[in-house]
Amino acid sequence: MWLPMLGMTALPHLGGLYGGYVTRKEVKTWYKTLQKPSWRPPNAAFPVVWTCLYTGMGYGSYLVWRELGGFTEDALVPLGLYGLQLALNWAWTPIFFGAHKLKLALIEIVLLTGTVGATMASWYPISRTASMLLAPYLSWLCLATTLNYCIWRDNPEKKEE
Repeated sequence: MWLPMLGMTALPHLGGLYGGYVTRKEVKTWYKTLQKPSWRPPNAAFPVVWTCLYTGMGYGSYLVWRELGGFTEDALVPLGLYGLQLALNWAWTPIFFGAHKLKLALIEIVLLTGTVGATMASWYPISRTASMLLAPYLSWLCLATTLNYCIWRDNPEKKEE
């Protein structure tokens, strides 16, 4: 049982590694030029926070998978929602940092936050522990959504001519 636990715990980090690759150059160039609220977390906090959040969500998905006996019919909704939120999570960074589409990133992160809430609700009857492992993630997403909104509001996108 160690292999599924390790694999499912590690899976979310794959998107994090790609996101770090996309973000690395942009933080030093484009992101630096944006107006940002004074309360934003320091750039150095993001990799630390995301490492913890990805580990928690990944381990939570393993707990749900194990409790439901693997990829069974009963696992379709809870693990399907998890997969959807993971895809939305991985998509946000290329939209925000790669394409510089602040409004689209805002819409996307609102959908992501709602999907994480739905995932938590679907996991709760299966594993309260797994559901609670997503609570810091949901809290961080609320902060990130507010930050995305403020950046979008304070940095109007230039109209293409």
